[in-house]
Amino acid sequence: MMRRVRTHRGFTLVELVMVIAVTGVLAAALVVFVMPAMGLYLASRDRGELLHEADAALALMVRDVRRAVPNSIRIVGDQCIELVPTHGGGRYRMGPDTVNDSGPSCTPGADCAAWIDTGVATTDFDVLAASGHAAAVGDYVVINNQNGNDVYEGGNRALVTAVATPAAAFGTQRVTMGSLQVTPGYHGGRFLLVPASRQAVFFSCVGADGTLDADGNGKGTLRLSQAYGFNASPPTSCPSGGAVLAERVRSCHFVYDPNQGATQQSGFVWLDIELARSNETAHLSMGAHVSNVP
Repeated sequence: MMRRVRTHRGFTLVELVMVIAVTGVLAAALVVFVMPAMGLYLASRDRGELLHEADAALALMVRDVRRAVPNSIRIVGDQCIELVPTHGGGRYRMGPDTVNDSGPSCTPGADCAAWIDTGVATTDFDVLAASGHAAAVGDYVVINNQNGNDVYEGGNRALVTAVATPAAAFGTQRVTMGSLQVTPGYHGGRFLLVPASRQAVFFSCVGADGTLDADGNGKGTLRLSQAYGFNASPPTSCPSGGAVLAERVRSCHFVYDPNQGATQQSGFVWLDIELARSNETAHLSMGAHVSNVP
């Protein structure tokens, strides 16, 4: 009895050629239609990420510019800017409390107000109204910064050494600080608080020369230096250290006009930054007014 042998039929040459042809058509369609779309998507994503990074960096700078001690902005060239940011302030008592004091010329205490006499050095004062953060030990009190270098030199700045709560009739806080001679004749009654964790700050572009590296990236870095103290002399060059705010910076330009407007009491800062990654760029500019009235 003969056994039938079962055989399996394979692909014919025509079928293989047709498969190759169809695959080629699909590959061509992928190259012509899909790849450009993917490229556009990736480029859009890169630009969006760069724009977000630039926006976050400039928003931080604008915030500090608007909170800066009046007349404290110092600029070097057009790629770095120094200032003294604040985080609070208010009104201080400018004279004795003739109703609640225990007597004329009494010493600040539980039954006597603490006030700033511009004729003598002061170590204590009562806060009548405040905004932002309350005074804390380690902060700096700044009063009447009329000239650019005053707050850096320390003539109108004192370290807070103690904070207490006086009787409600006297104020919301009693601040003890290093001896401070407030400018005689100053009647503004305003004080500002510089946080101990920041002091003077420097924003600087390092290595941003307007060109790209071999990979199409910006060569520079935007950095923030802070808590280095106060330098009495105006800066002559941009510092190179500090925390990174933005990378792949192609160019940046900072401009400060201290006398913007008819009253010449409001300065203006213009901030411009361009980031580049893989030949994609994001260019962003922001402006901020700063009050120069102590």
